[in-house]
Amino acid sequence: MLQEINTATSKEISFDDFKKEVLNDYKIAKISRECSLLGRREVLTGKAKFGIFGDGKEVPQLAMAKAFKKGDFRSGYYRDQTFMMALGELTARQFFAGLYAHADIEADPMSAGRQMGGHFATHSLNEDGSWKNLTKQYNSSSDISPTAGQMPRLLGLAQASKIYRNEKSVQKNTNFSINGNEVAWGTIGNASTSEGLFFETINAAGVLQVPMVMSVWDDEYGISVHAKHQTTKESISEILKGFQRDSKHNGYEIFIVNGWDYVQLMDVYQKAAGIAREEHLPILIHVKELTQPQGHSTSGSHERYKDKERLQWEKDHDCITKMREWILDFELETENGEILRFVDSEEELIFIEKEAKKEVSNAKKEAWNSYLNDIKSDLYKVSKILDDVAKKSKNGAFINKYKSDLEALVEPTRKDVLSTARKCLRYLKDENFAEKSLLQQFIKNSINIAFEKYSSHLTNESSTSVLKISEKSPIYSQEKNLVDARVIMRDNFDALLTKHPEILIFGEDAGFIGDVNQGLEGLQEKFGKLRISDTGIREATIIGQGIGLAMRGLRPIAEVQYLDYLLYALQIMSDDLATLRYRTFGKQKAPLIVRTRGHRLEGIWHAGSPLGAIINSLRGIHVLVPRNMTKAAGFYNTLLEGDDPALVIECLNGYRLKEELPTNLGEFKTAIGVVETIKSGSDMTVVSYGSTLRLVEEAAKELQQVGIDIEIIDAQSLLPFDLKHECVKSLEKTNKLLVVDEDVPGGATAYILQEILETQNGYLYLDSKPATLTAKAHRPAYGTDGDYFSKPSTEDIFEKVYEMMHEYNPEKFKRLY
Repeated sequence: MLQEINTATSKEISFDDFKKEVLNDYKIAKISRECSLLGRREVLTGKAKFGIFGDGKEVPQLAMAKAFKKGDFRSGYYRDQTFMMALGELTARQFFAGLYAHADIEADPMSAGRQMGGHFATHSLNEDGSWKNLTKQYNSSSDISPTAGQMPRLLGLAQASKIYRNEKSVQKNTNFSINGNEVAWGTIGNASTSEGLFFETINAAGVLQVPMVMSVWDDEYGISVHAKHQTTKESISEILKGFQRDSKHNGYEIFIVNGWDYVQLMDVYQKAAGIAREEHLPILIHVKELTQPQGHSTSGSHERYKDKERLQWEKDHDCITKMREWILDFELETENGEILRFVDSEEELIFIEKEAKKEVSNAKKEAWNSYLNDIKSDLYKVSKILDDVAKKSKNGAFINKYKSDLEALVEPTRKDVLSTARKCLRYLKDENFAEKSLLQQFIKNSINIAFEKYSSHLTNESSTSVLKISEKSPIYSQEKNLVDARVIMRDNFDALLTKHPEILIFGEDAGFIGDVNQGLEGLQEKFGKLRISDTGIREATIIGQGIGLAMRGLRPIAEVQYLDYLLYALQIMSDDLATLRYRTFGKQKAPLIVRTRGHRLEGIWHAGSPLGAIINSLRGIHVLVPRNMTKAAGFYNTLLEGDDPALVIECLNGYRLKEELPTNLGEFKTAIGVVETIKSGSDMTVVSYGSTLRLVEEAAKELQQVGIDIEIIDAQSLLPFDLKHECVKSLEKTNKLLVVDEDVPGGATAYILQEILETQNGYLYLDSKPATLTAKAHRPAYGTDGDYFSKPSTEDIFEKVYEMMHEYNPEKFKRLY
């Protein structure tokens, strides 16, 4: 009997069972390799646009798959096709459907054609948007292309197991964890370990001591650049030796293994999984001596930068070649002298290889035909319509030419079909008959269908969308109870943490001191260090923690101390969090709330309000800009009733201002996507948000002294903005518009202006040119005077409104200058 060779169970198995497993692994590896080889050809022949494949990494991925259990999560990169195939989560046909960008979630369950091949995901959600039981399935968080971008999310996926094991209040959530036994598995190419996100995550995981197994696939190159230009000592495991745990310090367990050694790989991955699962310890596995048989991708050839000796070495050390040699050479003599072998002759392997090749070839054909048949169905429809149209139109000859060209296409695209239909419609602009209506309807239907295929699921479209949650007003006691506004935040968070045991709040200074503005004062002592915790200064992985935790059923609130610091994490928020629902066709979600504070602090690095950059980078995340702490608290209450990701920007200079303390803490709600008119007026509509609103209110009092009555609208929410179109209703009355904020020119004010003038058709009601008033184009200078001369002041607002009124009525409002 063989002990611990069946890596799926780590129990004793018979030689026959072991033999079947080895030969099945070999077939999976060959299927994966054939997919890579044939996939490259499909790109080069033009059927697919781009290809990046997992060839050369097949054998270590088999080992990883055997140690991976249901409930575990993967956060990897675009080389892991063999791993997904070994789990049964990716078929060859699905592989090619992804390569062809088949916009059907049934054909390409990874992304419905929205991501290029090599980006893998499993479905965490049911059709209604509710969670599946994640402990009963293999889980892969959806991949992203930016190198090392998968690392921050991996940290949160691993930390979730620690929370579920140690926090009693959430241990009843058995759909997400069984006693925290789940491991988070990361993969990355050796070159991408040079990215800061890799080191930030590695350090944070070592501090947190979470069950994370990080595999580095090392083929010595990053596209054309050798490891000597990438990594000190040309070895990531060598330079991370300082992270190795010892008798005095926590840290990592580090393994180094050759990527072509099937037996050693199986052993290492089983050991790593056991340590991570039982001890909640992070592991680094440096998988060396891997190859990349086809080079980095279909955009180039590795023969351009590898010499003959290296190319020959790669041929000799190809992991499948090595596994093949091992299978052929394997002999085991039993106690009674019987010789056991995997195969009796090479012909058995040749048969497996031929079967793999045939299977992949058939899968490719099936995937291509399925992809093409959907399009040809539309082509036949429009061809018939155009034929009928041409018979009636005076421009029939031109229409017939377009029709003939379309029908001649052997491999048409949806673009070809719809583009032809739209061009033909131009020839009918002066004609009217029933067949023209059919063509118009075909075009409209095609565009609507295309929206579902290519543009749906940017935000939550299910019943749990926060946009479906109505406002609920704060309730106040008869005796006015004015407090520092930060008390409202603190007491509201207290109520929320009591109400929702799955809430976790973490960030720089969020734990022991209760955040820099005391909005969490005393809550760590009350709710414990797991639920209210401090982190290092590492914004990208703070957000990553939140994404991973949210993907596993928890409700994290990740604190980034100041708005300017959000720039450190903007890439992760933009590329990962904001796109998650979209790139999975609504099959994964991460309802992370990001809490930060900004506006009107002093200095270049602490006083920015880069809302233009934020709202244009974070489509898919709600961006909320409450003017005070009661409104902010209401946003948190609303968000926790739904499951959408959001960024809440609190007013930094508002924590010590007095506000009345509501009695229904944790219950009142601020509606998202709804503006509020905080002062009625007849002469001009002024739209603003955040701390700048207080300056607008001051200016409004002074303007009334000179006979100008402005209406003030608080945007409250930038993404989405004014879903009820209240701004245009105000314009119907005032006929003049000014948008004020402290972002740079062309930033959030330009966005708001477009929303009001274009989306809401506000231009119809204007009597004068609309205007914006913003900060200067540079970062704010330090100090009181720096703020005054860098950002809009009360005087600036007064004079801008007055100038606009002068242009409207110069006789009544004489020039100031």
